[in-house]
Formats: sequence, structure tokens, C-alpha cells
Amino acid sequence: MRENQFIFYAPVKVRYNETDLQGHVNFIHYYAYFDVGLIEYMEEIRYGYETMLAEGADFLYAESHCEYKSSAKWPEVLRIYTRVAQMGRHSLRFEFEVRAESDERLIAVGHIAAVTADKDTFEMRPIPERMRQTVEQYEGA
Repeated sequence: MRENQFIFYAPVKVRYNETDLQGHVNFIHYYAYFDVGLIEYMEEIRYGYETMLAEGADFLYAESHCEYKSSAKWPEVLRIYTRVAQMGRHSLRFEFEVRAESDERLIAVGHIAAVTADKDTFEMRPIPERMRQTVEQYEGA
């Protein structure tokens, strides 16, 4: 995978109800932004959630982390930069950078580790080969 480069981003407009009494986005919403970035990334590479389910696989989020660098406020537009940084036999690590669209200031960074599982039993299974190839092609591995 490419180092320190993001090819894809999803724009997200901060909604008023995502802010707290201090007037900035409450920390819990960044995990929802990461999820939006991940799902939109999968759509962008033409291996969306429906495709994954049709191939008998699903994602289980095994780990997540977020570091807050600066605040975002309503009604800013954020860019949720997303990439697959690592792929193992059964898992992928998605990395994120959240930046303000207006000035590109870094707002948050983080990751989600997802394990591929059988969609019916939720038992761990290898990453579908088509998914692996699609990610590698998109990321330029």
C-alpha cells in the first residue's frame, strides 16, 4: 500500500446536532465520520457492501482509534480521507484523516481494523479475493 497518501475522500457537512455546548463537533461523531469514509471508499472502488454480502462476507469492526488535533464547527464541510493501509489474511486496517475543506487543517486522525467474517455465522474467514484485488489495484500495491 502507498505510504502517507490518500487517494480518496468523502465530504461530510457538520450538522448542528453534532456539536456540543462548546460549539464544536462532539468526539463521538468522528467514529460515524470514519464509518462514512469507509463505506464511501468501498463504493468508490466498486466493491460496496452489497457486493461483499453477495460473496458471503461481512465486516466486523475489531478495533478503532481516534486522535483529535483541532476542532470542527457547524456548518463546516469536512473531508474524510480514507485508505486501506494494511491487509492481512482476514483483516484490513482502514486509516483516516479528517480535514476542513476550507483550509485543509487537520482535525482528526484514526483507524478502524475490520475482520472479514461469514455473513451468516460471523465466523472469521479470509478476505474475499475479489476484494483484495480491488483494494490492491486502487491503492497501487
